[in-house]
Amino acid sequence: MSRSPRTRRAALATVAATTVLAALGGFTATAGAADGAVERPRLSASAHTPAGNGVETVRSGKGGKGAAKESSLTGSAKMYREDGQRVRFSFDAHGFAPKDPEPGTPPGTSRGTFRFSHFTADGKQGAHFEGRIDCLLTGGPVATATGVILRSDHPDRRVIGKRVGFTVYDNGKHDRLGYSWAVDAIPTMNVPKCLSAAPYETVESGDFTVRHVMPTNEDAGKSAEKNAGKSAGKSAGKNAVQGEHAAGDERAVKNGRMPADGLEGHRK
Repeated sequence: MSRSPRTRRAALATVAATTVLAALGGFTATAGAADGAVERPRLSASAHTPAGNGVETVRSGKGGKGAAKESSLTGSAKMYREDGQRVRFSFDAHGFAPKDPEPGTPPGTSRGTFRFSHFTADGKQGAHFEGRIDCLLTGGPVATATGVILRSDHPDRRVIGKRVGFTVYDNGKHDRLGYSWAVDAIPTMNVPKCLSAAPYETVESGDFTVRHVMPTNEDAGKSAEKNAGKSAGKSAGKNAVQGEHAAGDERAVKNGRMPADGLEGHRK
């Protein structure tokens, strides 16, 4: 027997709700901790919600006036849940590929913030999470991002410092979203950069916007040069400090404030 799209969507939402609450740890929040009722620290993030699909695919440096200069994932939305659960996501992510890649891979430019929250319909169970983006990859209307949780009111403090992943399909008024903790618990999972699950959840209200701009080799070269310059600057600064300490030690020995045989031990 075939099921209608709404029936299939309701069934999927029920499975997702059960999975996510289990992944969040099945804890109880204080009464009145409904979504939006808890005062919490905020990371800067935009709520950019333009109407329509808004997908733009260009090569870096191309396109007319006003064309996107780099890839981005922005916007805020509430997920569809038939039982009234309150699940919201917000992104302000820009760039392409991780800034700190594996050795031998050109550095990227990904940066930004994310926020998400999940509460039961009565607001008695749930939590907020906020963090920094460490990777963004885009392709057409799809974006995959990862980031590290920096702040949360989740009672299991192991969530702080954990990397989580998101995938967004920008489909106009029918956006979809997926996340890495659909099949594991946030406190115990280990998510690599730039990886997440398929976008299986549907958006009830709000909007996500994906801009896809493929970086050029010139962009990668500029990013590599910038990172190399930062590394060289840090190294030069460290060497300068060490040089000052060495010169100070020599002066101390000369003036009799430090025994000569203690000079080497002082430098170690």
